[in-house]
Amino acid sequence: MPATKLICFDCDSTLSAIEGIDELARRRGPDVLARVEAMTNDAMEGRVPVESVFGRRLEIIQPRREDVAAVGRRYVETVEPTARATIAGLVARGWTPVIVSAGFTEAIRPLADFLGVARVEAVALRFQTDGSYAGYDAAFPATRSGGKAEVVARLKSEFRAAVTVMVGDGVSDLEARPAADRFVGFGGYVVRSKVKAAADDFIVSLAELTGIL
Repeated sequence: MPATKLICFDCDSTLSAIEGIDELARRRGPDVLARVEAMTNDAMEGRVPVESVFGRRLEIIQPRREDVAAVGRRYVETVEPTARATIAGLVARGWTPVIVSAGFTEAIRPLADFLGVARVEAVALRFQTDGSYAGYDAAFPATRSGGKAEVVARLKSEFRAAVTVMVGDGVSDLEARPAADRFVGFGGYVVRSKVKAAADDFIVSLAELTGIL
C-alpha cells in the first residue's frame, strides 16, 4: 500500500450540527436532555474527563435501537453544508477520510455513507433482541480521555500515512494533536476557546480545508 494522506474528522458539531448523545437524550424529554447536555458540555470543554460521563449518560438515556436509527437520520438532515463537496474534493486530491468519534457507530454510519466516507472509528452499542439497551464497547479508546490520539496513531500506522490531519471542535479532538501532523479546530457550530487557542488552524466552514491543505 502506498503512503496515504489521512484526514480524520470528528462527527458531532463538526460533520453535523448535532451532538448525537444529546439527541438521544432529547427523545427522553427535557429533564433528561438538560442533564445529559450539561455532562456533554463539561466533557467537550475539558472540565471533566470523558470517561467520567460516558457510560453514565447512556445509563440515564437507555437508548433503544430505534432511537439510534432516528439519530442517524438526524445526522444526515443536519450535515455541515459544505462537508460532502469538501470531502469529495479532498478524495480527488488523494486524501483518505476517516470519521473518528466518541459517538455511536450505528448512528454515524448513515452520515458516513452520505459523505462517501468508508471508514468509521466510533463506539459500538449493544442491544437486546427486543431492541433495548444492553451496553457499549467500553474498550474503544475514544470513550476515555486521550483516546482519540490512540485511534489516530493506529490509523496513521495502518494507512502508512505520509501526513495526518485531525479536524474537530472539542478538547477530545485536540487531544489527538500529538498523533497528527496538523490539528484543525472547527468552530462552525460552537467555538471552544481551548481548541481555538491550540489549533494549528481554526476554521468555521469545512470548505476552508480546501485552501489550507
